[in-house]
Amino acid sequence: MSQTVNQSRLFLGSCFALITTAFSFSIRAGILAQLGTQFQLTGEQLGWMSSMWFFGFPIAMIVGGLIYYSVGPKKIMLFAFVAHAIGILMTIFATGYSTLLISSLLIGLGNGCTEAACNPMIADTYSGADMNKMLNRFHMWFPGGIVVGSLISKFMTDTGMSWEAQIGIILIPTIIYFILFWGQAFPQPKVEGADSISNNLKAMVSPLFIFIFCCMALTAISEFGPQQWTGLIMSKSGASPMLILALVTGTMAVCRYFAGSIYAVLGQTGVLLVSAVLATAGILLFATQTGTMTYVAALCFAFGVALFWPTMLGFVAEKMPKTGAFGLSIIGGVGMFSTAIFQPIIGGWLDGEKATAAANGLTGDLAELTAGQATLDNIAIFPGILILAFAGLFFYMRGRKIAV
Repeated sequence: MSQTVNQSRLFLGSCFALITTAFSFSIRAGILAQLGTQFQLTGEQLGWMSSMWFFGFPIAMIVGGLIYYSVGPKKIMLFAFVAHAIGILMTIFATGYSTLLISSLLIGLGNGCTEAACNPMIADTYSGADMNKMLNRFHMWFPGGIVVGSLISKFMTDTGMSWEAQIGIILIPTIIYFILFWGQAFPQPKVEGADSISNNLKAMVSPLFIFIFCCMALTAISEFGPQQWTGLIMSKSGASPMLILALVTGTMAVCRYFAGSIYAVLGQTGVLLVSAVLATAGILLFATQTGTMTYVAALCFAFGVALFWPTMLGFVAEKMPKTGAFGLSIIGGVGMFSTAIFQPIIGGWLDGEKATAAANGLTGDLAELTAGQATLDNIAIFPGILILAFAGLFFYMRGRKIAV
């Protein structure tokens, strides 16, 4: 006799798994400066350490998408738990740069498994508008978890608690999602042929999928690039970096919760186009404003990037369903892979801008701020390209709809 699928428990477990991912992102970002000081790391080394988090993510997502229907999401999430637990403990007891690299990779693998298992599970559990809504509500817990993690990190830092204790907090949602998933049955694929890798590959060999694949690389770095470096880049702007991060991610969480209403007005492609415009404006404001205006920039940036990730996944799941779990994993994987590639590049930009500032006679906080803002100005190129790409997609999809 088959076991009944407990939709609410599976969805709740997925949310806590994503909170684990969010905590690993926000708390590690919050202690980046402390790690750099304690282990005497350069900006580029910190970038490589961060990139391991993003490299592990796409590796696990792509492999997880390949084996999703043969191995099952339960085993994928069991591996996620083991990778998370070991990675967290290795970070706490790190002895140097190499240990931090390995621990970041393990945590990234755990995070990638979470996306590989939970995205297709939710897509198979819900249909149509409900699927878009629940995917957004699931992904709401990434920024939502970052808000909580950022505030926890700030409180613990302000009260003199060690960075090791802050990393230990990530174990709490890790244990919770393990308990919620234990012994549960998972849904079967709802689209005929979606569990066949050959059918997935045939569906992915299309201009539309390739276009979304390329755009996902840019949407991901537009979202994660500024966020991962907030603490270092904005530390001399006159605003609290952790409060900026909390404001950005809190706004993102609210937007994702009410995403259904936004889609009803703008549609999927309209959301992507407006998001690209707002993200570009937000990053450019970050690159030019200080003090209170930094929070205004944060709000603009948050409205811009809030719906990027879940909308891209929802677009693939709805418009190209035969790509299956593998297709969703490929799209999510390329997003994280591109972010991993650009992390050390952004770190190198920051180091280079610091050298330029010093050569121009700038010192202290002014040099740090000038270098950080110049780095953000470079990052604004990514969403700027997306404005053109998504404008084309908007008119293409509208034309196709009229033709149908």
